[in-house]
Amino acid sequence: MTEPLVRITRGTLTDDELAALTAVLMARAAAVQAVPAASPVVEPIARWQRLERRPVYFSPFSWQQAA
Repeated sequence: MTEPLVRITRGTLTDDELAALTAVLMARAAAVQAVPAASPVVEPIARWQRLERRPVYFSPFSWQQAA
């Protein structure tokens, strides 16, 4: 069993105090829900090309373009 979040240890609450406590707890709960979730992590894109993924053969004159 979980422990209560709020416990009154002495005395009793008046109606005004109970209303104030309820307002504070509700505002805090609303603030927690209003926080946006963390944005998804975007993986970096590699800017280099792997040589084995490039076409090996372009044309009969491709050796001239490489020089």
